[in-house]
Amino acid sequence: MSPVFPMLTVLTMFYYICLRRRARTATRGEMMNSRRTIESNSRTLPINSEVVQYAKEVLDFSSHYGSENSMSYTMWNLAGIPNVYPSSGDFTQAAVFRTYGTWWNQCPSASLPFRRTPQNFQSQDYVELAFEEPVYPTAVHVLETYHPGAVIRILACSANPYSPNPPPEVRWEILWSEKPTKVNAPQARQFKPCIKQINFPSNLIRLEVNSTLLDYYTELDAVVLHGVKDRPVLSLKTSLIDMNDLDEEDYEEKDVCGMDTLSKQFNSAAIREWTNNGYFDKLPYELIQLILSHLTLPDLCRLAQTCKLLYQHCCDPLQYTHLNLQPYWAKLNDTSLEYLQSRCTLVQWLNLSWTGNWGFISVSGFGRFLKICGSELVRLELACGHFLNETCLEVISETCPNLQELNLSSCDKLPPQAFNHIAKLCGLKRLVLYRTKVEQTALLSILNFCSELQHLSLGSCVMATGQHFFNIRLQQEMAAYEIEDYDVIASMIGAKCKKLRTLDLWRCKNITENGIAELASGCQLLEELDLGWCPTLQSSTGCFANLARKLPNLQKLFLTANRSVCDTDIEELANNCSHLRQLDILGTRMVSPASLRKLLESCKNLSLLDVSFCSQIDNRVVLELNASFPNVFIKKSFTQ
Repeated sequence: MSPVFPMLTVLTMFYYICLRRRARTATRGEMMNSRRTIESNSRTLPINSEVVQYAKEVLDFSSHYGSENSMSYTMWNLAGIPNVYPSSGDFTQAAVFRTYGTWWNQCPSASLPFRRTPQNFQSQDYVELAFEEPVYPTAVHVLETYHPGAVIRILACSANPYSPNPPPEVRWEILWSEKPTKVNAPQARQFKPCIKQINFPSNLIRLEVNSTLLDYYTELDAVVLHGVKDRPVLSLKTSLIDMNDLDEEDYEEKDVCGMDTLSKQFNSAAIREWTNNGYFDKLPYELIQLILSHLTLPDLCRLAQTCKLLYQHCCDPLQYTHLNLQPYWAKLNDTSLEYLQSRCTLVQWLNLSWTGNWGFISVSGFGRFLKICGSELVRLELACGHFLNETCLEVISETCPNLQELNLSSCDKLPPQAFNHIAKLCGLKRLVLYRTKVEQTALLSILNFCSELQHLSLGSCVMATGQHFFNIRLQQEMAAYEIEDYDVIASMIGAKCKKLRTLDLWRCKNITENGIAELASGCQLLEELDLGWCPTLQSSTGCFANLARKLPNLQKLFLTANRSVCDTDIEELANNCSHLRQLDILGTRMVSPASLRKLLESCKNLSLLDVSFCSQIDNRVVLELNASFPNVFIKKSFTQ
């Protein structure tokens, strides 16, 4: 046969594929338009009356700016009717998350990101809201009153939080999602994304946010759920929609929350009996491993089902030394962990943040996994892991001898006595206890035995139920969970934690100049210190000036809402802390423009300066300083 004929055959096949692809693309576009039309029309022509309701209760959240014993700037403000909207500005009656911008990723306490995190998972915080009546959602409206644009995902849950009988299976479905976008105007808006319809009623809605593109804290006032009691009847044309109606981004978006359980994807019974892999077999083992290291976990699961060679590579424990399971929080369960066990015997970094809630992971399932996979663990992220109890911390202390980083942020269901087990982890270098019920005795024990600590977060460790903060009896009961004397804690830190580089004491309510003096004398390597909303500190005692003189390596200092910060403190920082990058003096009445100019001239690396609500610093001063120091983000907040 002439060599021309095979070439013609190949070209013919290529031409046929192109024609078919073109025809399929046209059909797909028509169906996409059809789907959008149907979804739009189905909302405008419901078969029963629409129910409109505000959130009844805030069930869970990852962080908030406010105090646990107050309503100011807390997530609990999202329950009920609007407090602020349609007004714009900074109001204490709004819900505010703890961080914004990229500043928190640039400070010394920032953790390194996990590899293999899917690009379409960019959520940083979340809040879960319960509504009175389960409905089939037709719309979700978010009332944003200051710096909108943080909401990037809205999900609905099949579980009814008010039902006495928990369902056998809990499903989460993405109603809407989008990549973070920049909203130029900080004014209030009613955010009304076009949501998709789901096949179950829901009265549990979850908002996920990303605030990295914002110039200041986003503020949310209320969430409105629109829906119908009976399932809407759609046009029969929707039956034409299949997987060809999804582009790659849509498929990835669905796969994050709606993928098959990891147990099914890792099932070895699904491996095909293919043995001829062409020249791929000739590649060095290490090169194939390097190629596969760029795949996300679901892609690795799928690839494992193609042939024996790739199954071997995809199941190699070296592919799982860094394992980030947070993006798959909605589907990860005990069975998933069980099938991952044999592959995770060498795991060093493990992220289980946000996972396991609503009964997805049991204490026994977590314990079995760690007993097999915990021996090499160096870093363990468990933020918002509400399945955790004292047994879990005991298992961690017994099975993870090499652990250096432990994050229990917002694990507010952990009982106070559980934290005693952390003291057994003597090699800890990073410990995050933000919004936990750790009490003083356990914390002193941890500080005494964990002398290698370099990063410690004790922010908002004053736990109470915000919905009932006005209940005096409850306040008395919760007093046992508080740290009674932060001066004692600061003294122990100064005596035992000589290597400490970052310390978060956000909203610790009773530290004084004595504790600050002990801290500054003992921890002279400190690069980051957060004393925001610590009302017992007074500049007149010289505590802030002493900090500036004793801690020349400071890069981040937050003195948020301390009204007594004065020019003397700013001048001491200018004279002694030339490495300063971030400074927050929100709310002070005593700082003048002249001292700020001196600070900006001395601290060449300064990138963030928050002077919001500083009475002597008006907008004209900020404009002048911005013109003179264009590399510094100077924030001046206001309320309209």
